[in-house]
Amino acid sequence: MKKVRITVLKTTLDKDLAEEYGAEGLSMCPMMKEGDVFYADYAKPEGFCDEAWKAVYQYVFTLAHGSGKELFYYGDWIRKPGVAIVSCNDGIRPVIFRLEATDEESELSYTPVVR
Repeated sequence: MKKVRITVLKTTLDKDLAEEYGAEGLSMCPMMKEGDVFYADYAKPEGFCDEAWKAVYQYVFTLAHGSGKELFYYGDWIRKPGVAIVSCNDGIRPVIFRLEATDEESELSYTPVVR
């Protein structure tokens, strides 16, 4: 399994939706900043938003398990092999991420239990 680099490309705020539905003073995501970089494989990186992880983990898992040389979805989505552009599931202030396969080997940070 390889590590996957997760880069925060953009934080956004839909002002119209925030005005209509958002809590008073709602602003862009307070957890993620443009340019932040995380590395992941099978587990959520420390400091990474739980909700964002739920939205991106399946792409991370795919890239970590060998999709680094292939295009996602038959090449009709992203033109660069080993890359996915995804966002979190916050409809008012989504964060956009670039996921990239790396050649860096991942190591388990726990001991598997054999039964």
